[in-house]
Amino acid sequence: MNHSSNSPTVYIPRDTTALSLGADKVASQLHSQQPDINIVRNGSRGLFWLEPMIEVTTPLGRVAYGPVQPEDVASLLANDFLQGDSSHPLYLGLTEEIPYLAQQQRVTFARVGITNPVSLADYRAYGGLVGLQKALTLTPQTIVDEVKTSGLRGRGGAAFPTGIKWQTVLNAPSNKKYIVCNADEGDSGTFADRMLMEGDPYCLIEGMIIAGLAVGADQGYIYLREEYPVAHQILNEAIATAESENILGDNVLGSGKAFNLQVRLGAGAYICGEETSLLESLEGKRGMVRAKPPLPAIVGLFGQPTIVNNVISLASVPDIMANGAEQYQEFGTGRSRGTLPFQLAGNIKQGGLVELAFGATLKTLLEDFGGGTRSGKPMRTVQIGGPLGAYLPEHLWDTPLDYEAFLAIGAGVGHGGIVAFDNSVNLSQQARFSMEFCTIESCGKCTPCRIGSTRGVEVIDRITNNEQREENLELLEELCDTMVHGSLCAMGGMTPIPVTSALKHFPEDFSPAEGANSSSQQQGAEHA
Repeated sequence: MNHSSNSPTVYIPRDTTALSLGADKVASQLHSQQPDINIVRNGSRGLFWLEPMIEVTTPLGRVAYGPVQPEDVASLLANDFLQGDSSHPLYLGLTEEIPYLAQQQRVTFARVGITNPVSLADYRAYGGLVGLQKALTLTPQTIVDEVKTSGLRGRGGAAFPTGIKWQTVLNAPSNKKYIVCNADEGDSGTFADRMLMEGDPYCLIEGMIIAGLAVGADQGYIYLREEYPVAHQILNEAIATAESENILGDNVLGSGKAFNLQVRLGAGAYICGEETSLLESLEGKRGMVRAKPPLPAIVGLFGQPTIVNNVISLASVPDIMANGAEQYQEFGTGRSRGTLPFQLAGNIKQGGLVELAFGATLKTLLEDFGGGTRSGKPMRTVQIGGPLGAYLPEHLWDTPLDYEAFLAIGAGVGHGGIVAFDNSVNLSQQARFSMEFCTIESCGKCTPCRIGSTRGVEVIDRITNNEQREENLELLEELCDTMVHGSLCAMGGMTPIPVTSALKHFPEDFSPAEGANSSSQQQGAEHA
């Protein structure tokens, strides 16, 4: 694309969502009709129902139009959209004033959608590398203390305090340590990791370098799911540039300290999102969980002390270092500090990413941001925290979104993925789906997970077929209890959560004779 300082600049996202909706064709059409325009391929702002959402720079700020299809380009040019004209039907106004964006508290995603993801100049211009430059002046213990003070907890789902994990690796005696980024984003309805990697890859790279400085590691790996080819390409472009600019390599920003980084692709197994299974896969073995202890922080990748953190956990660190732990602490509630990028998916009118401080409610996200169901029918339940998260009825949607409050209602915040369902959903089939998901994705190492999930599918089938209903309901509860307390990792231990929540909150769906939705059993699987 042409670049001229005197030409109008138009931003067209190049992330997976926008590309799947025709962003490349829009860019090509615009370039063919107006070759002198500067076209910048940015990341998505996360307003997916408006993608491809294109923006044009004006003296008042960036003006958005969307969703734009290739056939809209001619009329946009005719309506003088390059000057921000408001007469076109796809005109959305100043991007920053769109309520879906304006009401967010973007910290980790502050640059996503604004910059060219692979432009290091853009990254620096919007505050990038300030945290790393500061970290290079500090001792490892001071960096770890700053992360502890921030209150940052793992954003991958377990919510373990990040600073404590880093302290364990720092204290572990070894000449070789590793930083591993878990980018195997496998939960249903989640895409925050992908959006961050595709929209602001240097933020993750910077966070991993800081982690390396904190614990004495000079090698990092990003374990990326194979289904993310666009993220793979953008990460590799960013890593190559970072290496050429001495941000990665043997002399990080001229400090004499080394940190190298590579991307490794997973083969699509859900269990490889579990940290020990991920490490096995990274070592070239079959992805099966390891018994703990020892913790990966003590005996991790290739037997060495290893930090395994999620994408968003690591990408939160540059801001903490640049602006101070106290500022990060100001966001959130209780022991849940900072912000979390919530992802709205499923049967939702306005799906996308919403970054807010902990303490907001599901109702706010579903109604104020999501705008209700896409089908227009009443919303019946939401599942939060991936395929092994709880199904929550409406009377719990006012619960503040923080780790402890959700634990108290038998749920988890997880990775912040929220999947909405309207009143056509059948929860007994959703419960069955959870068990069946486990039978497919279990690594098979422990009996409660491998066999328990198989028996779980059979028991739920007998219940919904009204075969010895009471006995099988009791058996299902005992089976779930065994899986929770006997499984080797969270996969088997969490599989009962959607099952028990469905039983508790929607018992009518487990009775064919009484269930309001019993005639639509197949719909449950379709929603999954």
